[in-house]
Amino acid sequence: MNQVLVPDIGDFKEVEVIEVLVKPGDAVTKEQSLITLESDKATMEIPSPAAGVVTELKIKTGDKVSKGSPILVLDDKKQEEKKPQPQKPQPQPEAKPQPQPAAPGRAQTVTVPDIGDFKEVEVIEVLVKPGDAVAKEQSLITLESDKATMEIPSPGAGVVKELKVKVGDKVAKDSPILVLEGKEERRSEARAPEAKPAERGPAAPRAAAAPAPITNPSARPVPREPREETPVKAHASPSVRKFARELGVPLGQVAGSGPKGRVLHADVQGFVKGVLSKAPAPAAKGGGSLPFNLPAWPEVDFAKFGPVESVPLSRIQKLSGPYLHRNWISIPHITQFDEADITDLEAFRKGQTAETEKKGFKLTMLAFMIKACVTALREYPQFNASLDRSGENVIIKKYYHIGVAVDTPEGLVVPVVRDADRKGVFDLAKELGEISKLARDKKLKAGDLQGGTFSISSLGGIGGTAFTPIINAPEVAILGVSRSYLKPIYSGKSEKGEDLFKARLVLPLSLSYDHRVIDGATAARFTTYLVSVLSDIRKSLL
Repeated sequence: MNQVLVPDIGDFKEVEVIEVLVKPGDAVTKEQSLITLESDKATMEIPSPAAGVVTELKIKTGDKVSKGSPILVLDDKKQEEKKPQPQKPQPQPEAKPQPQPAAPGRAQTVTVPDIGDFKEVEVIEVLVKPGDAVAKEQSLITLESDKATMEIPSPGAGVVKELKVKVGDKVAKDSPILVLEGKEERRSEARAPEAKPAERGPAAPRAAAAPAPITNPSARPVPREPREETPVKAHASPSVRKFARELGVPLGQVAGSGPKGRVLHADVQGFVKGVLSKAPAPAAKGGGSLPFNLPAWPEVDFAKFGPVESVPLSRIQKLSGPYLHRNWISIPHITQFDEADITDLEAFRKGQTAETEKKGFKLTMLAFMIKACVTALREYPQFNASLDRSGENVIIKKYYHIGVAVDTPEGLVVPVVRDADRKGVFDLAKELGEISKLARDKKLKAGDLQGGTFSISSLGGIGGTAFTPIINAPEVAILGVSRSYLKPIYSGKSEKGEDLFKARLVLPLSLSYDHRVIDGATAARFTTYLVSVLSDIRKSLL
């Protein structure tokens, strides 16, 4: 019996296990992948050091591991007892490229740093062009072998003068990448632009997200600002990428079913089966021909009618747009509208404002909305659910992670408030303030946008009376909140028999739901119950 441990993986510590590729009883070959690890810097698969049979797993998906962490127990005496599974192409732990020292004030040739045992590695992306200003540690090119994917960072700030590589070239240690003119020299020139740091943008919602770039393990990752021609990069391990290339499958068109939307071997196989059967394959990006044999999109020269300006979509819009389109056309949306009387709740909220401001945060109505939604989700658990991949089963979730749409200059992002059922209103308000600031400062991490079970999109601070929010797949419902307003509500008759009305503060609600999982009557009951909770927030304590 041998205990298999995580080998030396460079500077990586507390790396998340995103896939466990074997189970007890499996026969594995030497070099066969056992688990997949992923950090914000790299993705790697850990191979088996020997052939044998897995007798016990020591980890599970979501665990954090480092060098020396136990993975599993392997009985190397049983390798002949079971027929080994076919060997998958195996990446080794990604080598640790060492950035070259920056050479400010002069032109220098930037070369490939020490990337370990990787030789003749293919360049799959060139991320800059001549004239581009780059920041120190900004990614220049992406390399990919059958073992790992890595991005090579710039050793210093400067301006790209000349490229020495192109997509498809094979490189190794010390291969020239480009000529970089140092930052100081450019600054000494009267009209030369300064190098701009790469912009860090938040990742998209799990269902609408693309993976964060896998950067050089020796450097802090500095995500680049995507260019118009740069496609959304598929989220897949090197072995899956190689498998897709061998089959001629465009990974960008394959919908991933693995953790974090990861494309698995089974997804690639399913894509091929769909093509062979002439079934429409799930698309992960927009453009191209329209579905359902619709007429082609009209091509119009708008400039011939008057002045125009072409403004590129923001990074978030480019990433989330195709997923929103997919959700809209693939989910049968129905929207249930209602209004909640929040007169008493608003009075209570204002009464607590002074106390929360002393503690450094603002008590917003959204914090109460989250609390009320959790109460309603407990009462109607089918709203806290997802359809499985077969579409034949509903997965009811026993946890309550509420996604909250946040408006940023680049577009909407949906960070997730985890375990909202275990937090008080003050805790929720404080957390909302923190994640909203992170979103606006573009400092959200990929994990901050994943795992949601139900979403809230609040436009109350802007205006409007109602709208139809798009469901954030794989969730089955989303609540839209519009601007509250005073409304005369009938309160009975006077002693003289006259009808009496009182001004009450009402909040418009718009619940979009997946009609495959939830019927109209259930949706009406949900909103009616939610309205009752908002009208008397004490019900959230029951």
